[in-house]
Amino acid sequence: MRSVGLADLIGNPTPAVGHERAMDFDDRALDPDDSVLWSRARSGDSRAFGVLFERHGRTIYNYCFRRVGSWAVAEDLVSIVFLEAWRRVDKQLPSGKELPWLFGIATNVVRNRRRSERRYAAALKRVSQPSSEPSFADDSDERIDDEELMGRALALLTRLPRREQEVFALCAWSELSYEEAAVALRIPVGTVRSRLSRARAGLQELDPGIGHEEDRMQLIKEAGDR
Repeated sequence: MRSVGLADLIGNPTPAVGHERAMDFDDRALDPDDSVLWSRARSGDSRAFGVLFERHGRTIYNYCFRRVGSWAVAEDLVSIVFLEAWRRVDKQLPSGKELPWLFGIATNVVRNRRRSERRYAAALKRVSQPSSEPSFADDSDERIDDEELMGRALALLTRLPRREQEVFALCAWSELSYEEAAVALRIPVGTVRSRLSRARAGLQELDPGIGHEEDRMQLIKEAGDR
């Protein structure tokens, strides 16, 4: 596979409506599904991979934020996730499971954050740098409020076993189905169900009021949807 830089992988920020980037896709398929994009990426089409980034980058960014509570760190992590996905671009995925697979990579990146950051730094030395990397940053006061809210939520969540934290973040906060979470974590669906049940029970035991504060849980989900 030819050497590509970060700019090749993720392209430019999403173009404005009416100025879509020209692609080599069949013009009859203006909105190819993820499986088509992944197939083309596996064939060496970095632009197809860039479209996957544009489609799902913010979703993975929001997930990373919910796991670490910092927008700045989440932005670094989402870059690591997609570089890692490109490193594994030869992998054949079940059709329609591309996004859950990306969630799985993101979960591993968060889990092994320090090691992932070192690998990312080494990778950047081997690829060309874009003149300006796509950024999700928004310097609004809302970002500060989000971080404060997530900090409180994570202080509670991190008291659970790591495996239960991961299932809860995927299913309760990112709203993956049991089947999608099972793909992301490479565990049986039944295990997802049991871990989520234990996570919810554990959170309610740690904070008895949590089961009666749906508005607070909704705020936490909204905090990670920027």
